[in-house]
Amino acid sequence: MVEKVNINTMQIQGLQRVSLLDYPEHIACTVFTSGCNLRCPFCHNGSLVLPERMVPSTITEDEFFDFLKSKINRLEAVCISGGEPLLQPDIEDFIRKVKSMGFLVKLDTNGFFPNKLKHLIQQNIIDYVAVDIKNSPDSYASTAGIQNLNKNKLKESVSYLLSKVVPFEFRTTVVDDFHAESDIEAIAKWIQGDTTYYLQQFTDGEDVIQKGLTPPTDETMTRFLKIARQYVPNTFWRGHETL
Repeated sequence: MVEKVNINTMQIQGLQRVSLLDYPEHIACTVFTSGCNLRCPFCHNGSLVLPERMVPSTITEDEFFDFLKSKINRLEAVCISGGEPLLQPDIEDFIRKVKSMGFLVKLDTNGFFPNKLKHLIQQNIIDYVAVDIKNSPDSYASTAGIQNLNKNKLKESVSYLLSKVVPFEFRTTVVDDFHAESDIEAIAKWIQGDTTYYLQQFTDGEDVIQKGLTPPTDETMTRFLKIARQYVPNTFWRGHETL
């Protein structure tokens, strides 16, 4: 169950109190920030992205950190997701407060704010980063829902993470309407090496931005997995890591 929250200066709209999936090998909670610079049609968090869907929050900053205090020695980490967390002007102060309580911090980002990402990593307050690779460079704008999208900032973030400054993963949500074999191959060539790459199978939901999109079949996911592993051996189908 995702609860609606508001953390004074941080525009946080949701809290998942326990997650066994969001931070690999750690028990975490996940906070969701509102606002995003992209409009991916397959986004599952439309109420965090589209102003007309956002609703008032109910939990204050003090209540959130009281919750964290009650979970010391029970939770290990806090995942900060969105929306796009790096849009938040007070993200650094928020992370520092979480870190001061002894929690690991994982940041989910779309990669379009490389300067902020670099700064937080260089401050040694981020323990793990996950970047969504929406599609191949040639198909990026339509997949991200923004025409004339400048991909240079994303490429800067990807290159920085590939230098292994912090543990990280790349991930792609696969949608039949947007992804072909050639796209997966192009992404894998872009990030090739010993990085970790997850393919995530799109499923429809109540809060998806665009209704009526088509999930890929298991056969498609298996085929894409084999293609990506030619360039990124540590490619996994999220939820099917034993394959």
